[in-house]
Amino acid sequence: MTEQPSAPALPSLQTALDAGALRSDTLREDILRHLRYSLGKDPAHASVYDWRMALSFALRDRIVGPWFAATKRTYASGAKRVYYLSMEFLIGRILEDAAINLGLHEACRVAVADLGQDWAALVEDEPDAALGNGGLGRLAACFMDSMATLGVPAHGYGIRYEHGLFRQRFEGGQQVETPEDWLSQKHPWEFERPEVAYEIGFKGHVTYDGDRARWHPGESVLATGHDMPVIGWKGRWANTLRLWAAAPTTLFDLERFNRGDYAAAAEPEALARTISRVLYPDDTTYQGKELRLKQEYFLTSAALQDILRRFGNSGQDPLSLGRHVAVQLNDTHPAIAGPELIRLLVDDHGVGFEEAAETAVSVLGFTNHTLMPEALERWATYLMGNTLPRHMQIIERIDDWHARSHPKRPANTAIVRDDQVHMGELAFIMAHRVNGVSALHSDLVASSLFPDLAALHPGRIVNETNGITPRRWLKLANPGLAGLADEAGAAGWEADLDRLRRLEPLAEDAGFREKFRAVKQANKARLADWLGGGLNPAAMFDIQVKRIHEYKRQLMNVLETIALWQAIRDDPGGAWAPRVKIFGGKAAPGYAVAKEIVRLINDVGAVLNADEVTRDLLRVVYPPNYNVSMAERLIPAADLSEQISTAGTEASGTGNMKFALNGALTIGTLDGANVEIREQVGAENFFLFGLTTEEATATRATPDHSRAAIEASPILQRVLQTIAEGRFSHEEPGRYRGLVDRLWTNDHFLVASDFDAYWQAQRRVDAAWHDPASWNRMAVLNAARMGYFSSDRTISGYMSDIWDVSSLL
Repeated sequence: MTEQPSAPALPSLQTALDAGALRSDTLREDILRHLRYSLGKDPAHASVYDWRMALSFALRDRIVGPWFAATKRTYASGAKRVYYLSMEFLIGRILEDAAINLGLHEACRVAVADLGQDWAALVEDEPDAALGNGGLGRLAACFMDSMATLGVPAHGYGIRYEHGLFRQRFEGGQQVETPEDWLSQKHPWEFERPEVAYEIGFKGHVTYDGDRARWHPGESVLATGHDMPVIGWKGRWANTLRLWAAAPTTLFDLERFNRGDYAAAAEPEALARTISRVLYPDDTTYQGKELRLKQEYFLTSAALQDILRRFGNSGQDPLSLGRHVAVQLNDTHPAIAGPELIRLLVDDHGVGFEEAAETAVSVLGFTNHTLMPEALERWATYLMGNTLPRHMQIIERIDDWHARSHPKRPANTAIVRDDQVHMGELAFIMAHRVNGVSALHSDLVASSLFPDLAALHPGRIVNETNGITPRRWLKLANPGLAGLADEAGAAGWEADLDRLRRLEPLAEDAGFREKFRAVKQANKARLADWLGGGLNPAAMFDIQVKRIHEYKRQLMNVLETIALWQAIRDDPGGAWAPRVKIFGGKAAPGYAVAKEIVRLINDVGAVLNADEVTRDLLRVVYPPNYNVSMAERLIPAADLSEQISTAGTEASGTGNMKFALNGALTIGTLDGANVEIREQVGAENFFLFGLTTEEATATRATPDHSRAAIEASPILQRVLQTIAEGRFSHEEPGRYRGLVDRLWTNDHFLVASDFDAYWQAQRRVDAAWHDPASWNRMAVLNAARMGYFSSDRTISGYMSDIWDVSSLL
């Protein structure tokens, strides 16, 4: 990197302290000012919502200063900028996180208490921003936090979903989806930017003026910007998360309206609202697929137009874009960025195709998040050609350009084949770096997922193991453990998580282990009170929370739960470890098998929780609508973390990191970042079981592998027979016969093959639980050795290995 020119100094935290910005009385005055002038309320008539909004505005005021200063420094330095494109940003609640990063947490507590308000009630009143689903979106949120903490000049780009994924509830054990309503209230953390609007076209046709193509969209919407400042640790830097909302190019057709054709008159508005209404619309229909492709293009085109507009203001040559701009694609959702950037450079800026393609490659990086080829997006050529006709032309030309550059390339590396556009191959070919998200995953991306492309482009694949932000996932979520770490000499871990290593020697100190256990016990008591149902905080809290999917194997967990229930009934006086089994997660609306697993968990829970013989030793809890705020309750209270995916299927995981950081022990397979977590915390502090990736591949290729595994396991046979007989579905005895039949005949994710090893590992967990000193020692070491998994370390890797950018702090 060339040395950057000096830039104006940013306001320091000490300056803010000296100016009195952190004094609770100043904050109290600002809260009252916003209550009166922003919300039009007096204290006597203000609701919890009013107080929460007033406090949010007062905190937002304190973010604007570093936000503006960071923007000015970025412009003054001429530094290369990072743009992070993601369909999800699962940011959770912002109020408490912002207070922590600003150093105002205690001042907020004091100020609201002085005003007669309950800090916890205000925090709880804030809805989770419904901008994501699972690990992909939570990772993006952690990355935004870390980029701001490290002083990386960056923008995040996403969609401002009106209703997010969905709000989950259970009726008769079945998942029911209803719209999220997080925007039914004003969102206090955003600034609407009506002047930032770009037209996004769909469909239509392409004409030519000589060699110059001109796309004439048949439909169009406006992408309008909404900016959220993201403040880093100690308030030293702030970046922007720009979310796009779709608006009609014309509000409605007045002539049709006056003729009484009201529905037709409102079609432009209906199209626009559809684009940014729901995250991941059900794509089992053609209409659903078209909407999803439109959403992905909407996000990508708006972001790239915004990037080129900002870059164009600098007067630089478009062909130098790669020296000034780094665009990171978070999975294949924004993979249309390659063709779109080429279109903008060629059609709008008059750049030659090959120069445009080479420029795009220099700009784009691609983060892969899957090892399952079927999970990589593919669009029918008809759908792509109909929805984005100009892009279909450009994709075919990219394919031809790549084929000419690599005349001996295998046919399976083509982007367009079998009447489909393969977005994984497109993203790989159009990126100068492709990264996996754990060491094992990156190796498998090269050896199994894209082996031929990896051979054609040596050095293109790099690894950047995922991480999590310790500010939210320890300081905010687990203040008891955060305070204990400070007290024990690890102060400063918020910005240097490796400092937790100072806790290692204390794992041998009985007094410290007792303090550590007391923190965990208090977290469990709070969770038990929140969940209700008379749960015993002294029991082991055994938790699996993540998106419901066959490869994550919630099914294996519930099958083992049934087996444990049966074993306890056979021997109620045995040396069983009391357990509360907690599940959390949503199944995609169109994913029938995942929804069947959800129902089975609830049906099993209903039977087990009513069994007077076993209920003191085994309970099943499945709170609905798992989100970030629920995770902040569950993770600090976990004793055991379930990370049991089939080896070779999970790219990384980040929940595994959050649990271990908060002192939970892991039961898991050698999959994703489990491998690196086990290396860091020590094999003796990790409950390993199951087939390796190579063994899983060999087993899957063995005829009748699932039948052989079931026949070799009397425990599993009994479980499956109990389910098939309708023990958990009296009113519909055959409800799960299809599920049982699939396990016997088509067990792709090897639940049966790993079941006995999982059962045995759980009995090792039982034995360890009965030795509290040893368990607590392992728990301390798990937390102390998690420094490597800070997202600050991950972003530092992206900065050097992919983006070629430096901190401006």
